[in-house]
Amino acid sequence: MKIGVISDTHGFLDPAIFELFADVEHILHAGDIGYASILLELEAIAPVTAVSGNTDTGLPFRETEIVKLATRKFLVHHIVNPYALSDRLKIRIAREKPEVVVFGHTHKAFDEKVGGILFFNPGYSGKPKAGVERSAAILHCDEKAIRAEFLEL
Repeated sequence: MKIGVISDTHGFLDPAIFELFADVEHILHAGDIGYASILLELEAIAPVTAVSGNTDTGLPFRETEIVKLATRKFLVHHIVNPYALSDRLKIRIAREKPEVVVFGHTHKAFDEKVGGILFFNPGYSGKPKAGVERSAAILHCDEKAIRAEFLEL
């Protein structure tokens, strides 16, 4: 299964996403969406699971979502420090036991196992800014492994 992962669109959906995510089966948006219409555009590609970010005031999305895809459990939450989890997030992770935690906020790609859990950030995908790297990602999931593919925007 191919899962498109995006975060920190901040109201801008790069047109390249439509081609890059053309054959994904699900999309995870890890917050700082900007406008709800971004998710409508993404839903034209595949079903979307999204969470609110710290700049998404007024949007009707939860802070954390749990979704099972390709027999794996994903926890999606915007602000995560894999090395110093908040107490609330520690409790939620202990209760839900996700295999993958998808997050955003830092605007930096991250793909690392910490404590046996894959922590994954696709990076910043908002409007181009001088000197700022932009990316989204695809998680390739099969019975044996999860492989990340970062996509430059």
